[in-house]
Amino acid sequence: MAIRDQLAALHITLPEVAPPAAAFVPFVRTGALVFLSGHIARRDGKPWTGRLGDDLTTADGQAAARAVAVDLLATLQLAAGGDLERVARIVKLLVLVSSAPSFTEQHLVANGASQLFVDVFGERGAHARSAFGAAQLPLGACVEIELVAELA
Repeated sequence: MAIRDQLAALHITLPEVAPPAAAFVPFVRTGALVFLSGHIARRDGKPWTGRLGDDLTTADGQAAARAVAVDLLATLQLAAGGDLERVARIVKLLVLVSSAPSFTEQHLVANGASQLFVDVFGERGAHARSAFGAAQLPLGACVEIELVAELA
């Protein structure tokens, strides 16, 4: 199934890519690899704030990670010249989770993003991943994710 058809089947409309809020670019391409800068979780256009294990549940975190993945897809589409079919592989995700000291389910939060990439790209969406707890993320966001992909 074409990527655009898969997105439609998942009821996903890619948002406009927001300009960076600091001194960096949204992505850098080198050879066949594209590195996407960290994207924070947003809800209703504002940072999705909170701390997992305090005021957010693992399910909340998974939903936030999925929302970040949708934003990453929009940036990846831009990096791929407007065509997600050019994505040969999602290579790696780095997932940062704003966590209470006792919270240990960062890997489960990250599944919210990981599963979406597999749902959209199939086998090409399976990737390596790291998930870390963080004391604080930019703008108080609950989740931040960066991505590396290979383009054809």
